[in-house]
Amino acid sequence: MSQVSIKPLTLVGYLEGASFLLLLFIAMPLKYQMGIVEPVKYIGMAHGVLFMAYVFVLMSTASKVKLPLWAMPSGVVASLLPFGPFVFDRVLKRSLNS
Repeated sequence: MSQVSIKPLTLVGYLEGASFLLLLFIAMPLKYQMGIVEPVKYIGMAHGVLFMAYVFVLMSTASKVKLPLWAMPSGVVASLLPFGPFVFDRVLKRSLNS
C-alpha cells in the first residue's frame, strides 16, 4: 500500500493534532491564568474546522483506500486525544506497510 494515497489524511491529521495541542497548552492557559480569551476564540475555531476536515478526510480515505476495519473508529478516537493523530498516523502506516 502506497503512503502517497494517505498523504492528505496525514497532512490534515498533523494540522488537527497541532491545533489541539496549541489549544490545550497555549490558548487555554492564557485564558485561565492570564485572562486573555482571544487565543481560545481563534485557535478553537481553527481547531473545530480542522477536526471536521480530519473526519471528512478520514471517511474519504477509508472509501478510496482499503483501510483496516479498525482504522475509522480508531482515527476518530485518536482525534479526541492529545497527540492522538500523530500516534494513529504512525500505527496506520505500519499496518498498511506490513
